Amino acid sequence: MSAALPTSSREWHLVARPHGWPKAEDFALREAPVTAPGEGRVLVRNLYFSVDPYMRGRMNDVKSYTPPFKLDHPMEGGAVGEVIASNAEGLAVGDHVLHGLGWREYADVPAEHAVKVDASLAPLSAYLGVLGMTGLTAYAGLFEVASFKEGDVVFVSGAAGAVGSQVGQMAKLKGASRVIGSAGSDEKVKLLVEEYGFDAAFNYKNGPVAEQLREAAPDGIDVYFDNVGGEHLEAAISSLNLHGRVTVCGMIAQYNATEPTPGPRNLALVIGKRLRIQGMLVGDHAALQPQFVQDVAGWLASGELKYRETFVEGIENGFDAFTGLLRGENTGKMIVSLA
Repeated sequence: MSAALPTSSREWHLVARPHGWPKAEDFALREAPVTAPGEGRVLVRNLYFSVDPYMRGRMNDVKSYTPPFKLDHPMEGGAVGEVIASNAEGLAVGDHVLHGLGWREYADVPAEHAVKVDASLAPLSAYLGVLGMTGLTAYAGLFEVASFKEGDVVFVSGAAGAVGSQVGQMAKLKGASRVIGSAGSDEKVKLLVEEYGFDAAFNYKNGPVAEQLREAAPDGIDVYFDNVGGEHLEAAISSLNLHGRVTVCGMIAQYNATEPTPGPRNLALVIGKRLRIQGMLVGDHAALQPQFVQDVAGWLASGELKYRETFVEGIENGFDAFTGLLRGENTGKMIVSLA
């Protein structure tokens, strides 16, 4: 065990189920007592926690692949922090760990749910993004789900986000013949081409997606990595070549919709083109973790893989960070810093 522990911790609770866009009154920042960890547990001072698009779905009381957030309980999500008290073998005070109890200053974590991370390999925040769940999502979604092969033309929506920016770069590193990205601002488009090495990119707010995609990929596309849904998915179906593959990772365009959103109007093309459209959850691809870490750590060390993070400082700004993410205010991974 360690020296004097803090007596209280601030944590974000969901207090009402959002209808449409989340509002400030749906959330509350509350104080909770901190106690010494029980047998097999550690107390972690969170340094960074993640806000991610999938969390919007967990705010709804619907049956899904992951249980909804409970009302009047702290929300959850990826976090990385420092062990300040340990009652578990194998984890010592001062160790840095990755765990799932974000949205709070201090977390009482079962040792089996805490993964030791090495601050000398990469900055700690990277374990929430490029070396974490978002990085593995990009890696598994491109190589396993989309069956990427050398020479493919790849289109990524939400391409300046944490997942999309990694997908495009990984495709280039593995021999894509052309990589195209869409993003929501001219600054992000510039970043995709100049920093991340995309062959082409466009701002989807500047005109119909289908037209801009046809211009960027005159010979069609082989793989579409979908983070957005809606108009983007319809445009991709039109541009996909024979035996094209789609990884459906997210559909952020409709997460806050209060009415059912129309599906692509050109789904009949799936038949003639023999397209494969497959949804993905990163949890199904845990077996890839060792290979993923090896590959990505190598690309980071060589400077071949670049990443951006957007930091929002202070736990009191957690809600703003989350809604900012939904509005696309981040470039790369959106992270709340408590360091």
